[in-house]
Amino acid sequence: MRVINFSAGPAGLPLPALEKARDELLDYAGTGMSIMEQSHRDKPYEAVHRDAIERLTRLLGIPDTHTVLFLTGGASAQFALIPMNFLSAGQSADYVMTGVWSEKALDEAKLLGTPRIAATTVNADGKYTRVPTQAELQLDPGAAYVHSTSNNTIYGTQFHTMIDTGSVPHVCDMSSDFMWRPLDVRKFDFIYAGAQKNLGPSGVLVAIARKEFLARGRKDIPKIFRYATHAEADSLYNTPPTLAIYLVRNVLEWMEGQGGLPGMEKRNTRKAELLYGALDRLTGFYTAPVEKASRSVMNIVFRTPSEALDAVFVTESKKAGMIGLKGHRTAGGIRVSAYNAVSVQDIETLVSFMEQFAKSHG
Repeated sequence: MRVINFSAGPAGLPLPALEKARDELLDYAGTGMSIMEQSHRDKPYEAVHRDAIERLTRLLGIPDTHTVLFLTGGASAQFALIPMNFLSAGQSADYVMTGVWSEKALDEAKLLGTPRIAATTVNADGKYTRVPTQAELQLDPGAAYVHSTSNNTIYGTQFHTMIDTGSVPHVCDMSSDFMWRPLDVRKFDFIYAGAQKNLGPSGVLVAIARKEFLARGRKDIPKIFRYATHAEADSLYNTPPTLAIYLVRNVLEWMEGQGGLPGMEKRNTRKAELLYGALDRLTGFYTAPVEKASRSVMNIVFRTPSEALDAVFVTESKKAGMIGLKGHRTAGGIRVSAYNAVSVQDIETLVSFMEQFAKSHG
């Protein structure tokens, strides 16, 4: 029996996407071999590659001004590659600090240029319980780009209205909430997202880049590290993570069958309403630290009355068939990662468990 997977990543995948992979694992499309054994230069894999790009383009309404990239190294590699490509000597870039991952991105940029903090919501305890408002941003109109993080997995905060960077290119790490709802790609110059949350397995990262922005990239770095290299080669400059991209294609196919991104938004909004509704009803037992306007739909964090009870909650929930609920090691508490593959019924099961746990231990 499959468990309910609330892990922060790699996260659960939609069952139909996995079943399709199972059925095609040994013999893909009559070729007599698995998709992972196919050459990335041969027609069977090239068709999968193109299909994944086309489905992503349809779902997001990606305009001709932008291009899709499949990359490796996860978001952590992009923390370094973005300034390597777009931050030249003497230039600065603005970073909006909302959590651990934006801190890591800033640290990498410091090695390559002169980044500055345009806004931060860190509190006296070194934690983040909200995202900044537009009015709090102190943006440099001469910056090479502005870097933001749309959703923060560790602290459970999220931008529900993305910042406006004006004429400065906007680079956004959307690893943990990419494609949870419709998105106006035109407002961004570079979007990147590790697939292992909402889109597929670990091993591949999806980026959507404005072509004009890519053209600004530096030419004095090795070819393999230039985004333009991968764009010009349709993400086939070197051998891509073919199995991971195949699974992304399967997940995109499932999304289309669920009503596309409007369907995802309806599903995810309902899940958040159920879970936050329970936390707000049970305030005498559970504590949710994030300010309501910044609450994440994807990563919901809370605590019981003590660390000891937090541990009991995680243990008992696992026995009830729910895994991945332990909070990040740097934040503690409990974290529910309610990514796209998590169903409304899964959240209903969790809420019922939470109500019973509060009754038994309160």
